[in-house]
Order: sequence, then C-alpha cells, then structure tokens
Amino acid sequence: MKVLILEDEVKTVQSLKKGLEEHQMVVEYAYDGLSGKRIAEAGNFDVIISDVVMPKMTGFELVKCLRDAGVRTPILLLTAMGATDDKVIGFEAGADDYLVKPFEFKELLVRIRALARRGKEGTLPKTILSFSDLEMNLDAKTCHRSGKKVDLTPKEFALMEYLIRNQARVVSKVEIAEKVWDINFDTGTNVIEVYVSYLRNKLDRPFDKKLIHTMFGLGYVLKEED
Repeated sequence: MKVLILEDEVKTVQSLKKGLEEHQMVVEYAYDGLSGKRIAEAGNFDVIISDVVMPKMTGFELVKCLRDAGVRTPILLLTAMGATDDKVIGFEAGADDYLVKPFEFKELLVRIRALARRGKEGTLPKTILSFSDLEMNLDAKTCHRSGKKVDLTPKEFALMEYLIRNQARVVSKVEIAEKVWDINFDTGTNVIEVYVSYLRNKLDRPFDKKLIHTMFGLGYVLKEED
C-alpha cells in the first residue's frame, strides 16, 4: 500500500512514517499543502493523509483542488479541530474520513485500510488527464488547451500523455525512449527533441503560459512557469 502524508509537524511525520512502514506501507510525505498537492497529482497513492492547518494551502483547499483535478484517491483529514462545522467543511470539499487529534495509531491504521479497500472497489480507469489548462481524453484521443482543441499525431499524443502522467517530475530522454518509443536510447538521434519541439509548437507557443520545460542535462518537465 502506498500512502502520502501531508503534515507540517516534522515529528508527527516521522512518527507516522515509521509506524506505517512497520506495517509494510510505502510512505511519501510533504510539509506544506502546495507541495503535497503536486505530489498527490503526480503519484499513484492508495490513501492520502492530510493535516488541515498547513502552510501555503490548507487541507480543505487541498482536498477541493485534488477533487477538481480529478484525483479520486481516498483522503483522510487529521486535525485538532473537532467541531461538526469543521467536519462538514472537510466532507463537502471531498474528504472521505476525518480523525481528530490526538488519536490512537491503531485507529488510524484501521481507517487507512478501510479507505484503501473502498478506493479499490470504486476505482475506474482514468480516461481524463489534466494539468493546468491542458486536458487529454484518453478514450477519444483528444487534447484541449484553454478549451481549444489541439490536433496531435499518435506519437505526439503518447509523448504528451507520458509527460502529463509524470507532471512536476523531470523525465530523462532515456526514460522517454523506453516508455514512449519502447526502444533503447540512441545518443546519436534527436528524435525526442524533435517531438518535444512539435508539442511546444502546438501546445505552448500559441498560449501565454508555457508548460513544457527543458532541464538542461536532465530531461524535460511539465510544470507551470514560476
């Protein structure tokens, strides 16, 4: 099971991470809401555990942003606020469960496992991928940017799909060659640079905000401009 912890208290993160790893769970974490949002959108988690009060983005805001982006991973909110109104806000934003601090680790573990089972039972193939104002429909093989349809060739579509599935993470030319072209990377060819250029001409240059960025010596990353 893969779990994401979003909490600004370092000791709490360390304690939860240690406890969950002892139960054979893979744990990633972030100390602020904005970083957590990026990791959650880019990763494939079974459960997300999020504090409500965090720097840069609250847990309530985080849940709403993830749900608006199509992320359906079960989310458990942790908070010292136990009032009914606070719980209602969390649930209406799209949270699946709510645990008030302080809590017993055993209870957290039971809830995580229950949410993971529920998530698997309700999982459907994700056919819509989105990032910023870019949206891809995997069934219809269509791509839109700012509501405008952009025609892509099959290989351009495959490359763009890989970038959007790995948004906010630098992907190397070797990785792209293996995952998109299914070939060993040939350092003497510039086919990947050519196709990245094709995508930029269609999806970046006609728009104000650039999404495809070159990380010199490392590869490419899909992210919003700083």
